[in-house]
Amino acid sequence: MKLAPAMGRPDSELIFETLALNGITVDDGHLPAFIDALARSFGDRRKRLAKEGRAMPGAKDALHAVSRLDGTVQSVLTGTIRSNAVHKLTAFGLHKYVDFEVGGYGEEVYPKASLLQVAQGRAKDKYGAPFSAVLIGDSTRDVQAARIAGAAMIGVASGRSRAGELTEAGADIVLPDLSNASEVVAAVARLTDRYVGGRQ
Repeated sequence: MKLAPAMGRPDSELIFETLALNGITVDDGHLPAFIDALARSFGDRRKRLAKEGRAMPGAKDALHAVSRLDGTVQSVLTGTIRSNAVHKLTAFGLHKYVDFEVGGYGEEVYPKASLLQVAQGRAKDKYGAPFSAVLIGDSTRDVQAARIAGAAMIGVASGRSRAGELTEAGADIVLPDLSNASEVVAAVARLTDRYVGGRQ
């Protein structure tokens, strides 16, 4: 069986491409079946995460620090399906700072920018007020999604894209990593002030 290369793409996209690579005509039942199988398989192996995986240095302290900002809700925008995202963050104690109900996930068939807007809508519906969104990501694709969705963007140059690439793509602030929680908090606070009521 041929598998589609991941390359940071959402699980739903990988599922559809894998089906196409293997000459399978897609029907309405394929995506739910693949997602269920993916969730079961990952869930059966979730105990390996803490042993074999790792959290980004500084991520836990940064999440904790940002969670203390008044009126802040933190969630995830990820290509991973929701159940697997929960397992990943729980393995490293990050789940307590995240509201998974208002996130965006890999089983949802939206481009990343649209998924960010969907997540913003979920936050508004749950908390009863519009949010000034700040996306924190490590790729130029993340920056492009934030620009399209009208969100502020903090680029983190510890992943797929370099600081200069993130800046050139349009990130509002670029940090070398998440190791300095005070820097992360200051960046989020600055951008939420800047973007209250929409882009300026």
